[in-house]
Amino acid sequence: MFKNFLFFTIFFFLPFNLKAQNGFRFINQSKKNVRVDFKLINNLIVIPLKINGKELSFILDTGSNKTIVFNISENDTIGLKNLEKVELQGLGKGNSVEALLSQNNSISLGNIQSENETIYVILKDYFDLSSKMGTTIHGIIGHNLLKNFTIKINYIAKKIDFYESKNGEFKKCRKCAVFPIKIIRGKPFLEAKVQIDTLGNSLTDVNLLIDSGGSDALWLFEESKKEIQTPNNFFVDILGEGLSGTIYGNRSRIPSFRLGIFQLEKPTVSFLDSLTTINAKIFKERNGSIGAGILKRFTVWIDYPNKKIMLKRNSNFSEKFNYNMSGLEVVYNGKQLVREEETKTFTDGYNQQIESSNSVSFVTSFSYKFKPSFVIKSVVKNSPAEKVGLLKDDIILNINGIQAHEFTLGKIIEKFQEKDGKKIKITVDRKGQKLKFEFFLKQKV
Repeated sequence: MFKNFLFFTIFFFLPFNLKAQNGFRFINQSKKNVRVDFKLINNLIVIPLKINGKELSFILDTGSNKTIVFNISENDTIGLKNLEKVELQGLGKGNSVEALLSQNNSISLGNIQSENETIYVILKDYFDLSSKMGTTIHGIIGHNLLKNFTIKINYIAKKIDFYESKNGEFKKCRKCAVFPIKIIRGKPFLEAKVQIDTLGNSLTDVNLLIDSGGSDALWLFEESKKEIQTPNNFFVDILGEGLSGTIYGNRSRIPSFRLGIFQLEKPTVSFLDSLTTINAKIFKERNGSIGAGILKRFTVWIDYPNKKIMLKRNSNFSEKFNYNMSGLEVVYNGKQLVREEETKTFTDGYNQQIESSNSVSFVTSFSYKFKPSFVIKSVVKNSPAEKVGLLKDDIILNINGIQAHEFTLGKIIEKFQEKDGKKIKITVDRKGQKLKFEFFLKQKV
């Protein structure tokens, strides 16, 4: 199925501060703020960056302490300098992967810029992000871009503001709550409380990575505390892809998540075992991650220099926590040439003078346009889609009477998350043969 959670935080064998960097600063010192429009795709923030003058699309990932580039066919297309080989290690149980390290690069975003940035280039796109998000993604950026500023993320308006950090004080805000954060090796951590036991009301204190690069709501690491154990009602799911392999976990729900004055009911939670998370424990007290599935329910201010975060609930706050109930992982499959039919009507001008003799002509014309195509990348075992016979590599033609090319990838995923028991009618192309299937979404937790 499509990963309800995409995880991009990377863990390195290298020291955190490879080399002192000047960092991002305002170019125009008389204008010390920048507003950036972003795209929100599968809960993830996609921003435009210029690297050595070339504009690229990056995911803004507060959980990443490095700038990472992939999906670049030739390194010299963005003028990377001083290249040397390194090894990277991420979540998952596989081996490390080779990458290139490049120093002294220029990166800019509107009125902010750095001329001395270190970039890691992964030669193979292990994440396959562009097909999973339906748009070209060139990399991820986090701490290096954010560390010198106060930022405001407005998930509803899809805008980020960068401000000069001043005295550790946020502007006055009604119904906001301010919390201290810890910055450990470039990653922000926040203390919260979770209720895991459905039979009691006891709360467990947890230290969570603030991870805008994860589209799920919450991850918890089993055995990081004795109370953190997978509930009885769960199912094994693929949570995402890491540099070191596929990331699996037990997907479930917990009664509540609490953060100061805010309480969220029945969030979906993925529980990861200790072997999978061994590379994530740069902070031994870490118990998991708070992802964009929760962050998007707030307007978020983060003051990196003064180590504070402020939250204000937004119109997403009361939305139910859903996940993909189909069992299908659908990805973008490039563009296909689609024939569109258009019928025009013409009234005979002469006959218009004689009302009883009016005649109407119908002229049908065709045009051809390139439209998006989507394919099934995998089918979860024992899922509703698997039980009716849908297979990997089936090309989707139609969903519930709507041609697939009329959807975005995000809208297809929303269809699979709508509600328990919803009927899905789907037509696919399987090696030139058109096949129709029906199944019902099934909520497991």
